[in-house]
Amino acid sequence: MATPVISVRDLHKWYSGVHALKGVSLDFAANEAVGLVGDNGAGKSTLINILSGAQTATDGEISMDGKPVQIRTPRDAMNLGIETIYQYNSMVPTMSIARNLFIGREPLKFSLFGLGVMDRKKMADESVRAIADVDLHLRSPDALVGELSGGQRQGVAIARAMHFKSRVMILDEPTNHLAVKETGKVISFVSGLKTLNITGIFISHNIHHVFDCCDRIVAMARGEVVLDKRTEETTMDEVLDVL
Repeated sequence: MATPVISVRDLHKWYSGVHALKGVSLDFAANEAVGLVGDNGAGKSTLINILSGAQTATDGEISMDGKPVQIRTPRDAMNLGIETIYQYNSMVPTMSIARNLFIGREPLKFSLFGLGVMDRKKMADESVRAIADVDLHLRSPDALVGELSGGQRQGVAIARAMHFKSRVMILDEPTNHLAVKETGKVISFVSGLKTLNITGIFISHNIHHVFDCCDRIVAMARGEVVLDKRTEETTMDEVLDVL
């Protein structure tokens, strides 16, 4: 079998006496969309927070391409090619699409001791291409993110992840509070990640959405993995029974 893009082995996480992750071991293959499901408190958010660098594990090991890695901060995760798109994403409503797309990674015209002048033209030009690549048609890269719909904001976040050549894209409840048409667009995008050589981890409370776009279903309950099957080898009823 091919080496997984990401492997986690015997991950544990404690919060002040609460055992949130209990020895979780999982592999995520290249070009695979994995649906991660579970009730509140199941451990799925803790797991993705560890993979995204928002939290660190108490114990256990994470590997990429078979080599152990340390993910202590979101910057570590981004440097490894792991991008996370949250339900309430971290974009700044009062900043433009271009600024949000490059936030924390702004190109500079020149740099002196880490300080410089942003290359706004490059940001605008590349933003236009990035949002077009996800079939998002917005009037200007200078438009404020606060003026966009929920689905359009998710589109900008996805465009950002694609533009920076993410290898793994974690989508945390990306369809929450979206209209039906916008939800369909996000599900279609997740389905198509494999054609872009991106591994997707799709977290959702909506099991119908997960079955619509994922190759594999991983269910968690009480900090443990309770089901891990290919989508075609399980059913919604089986998944619901173990939660």
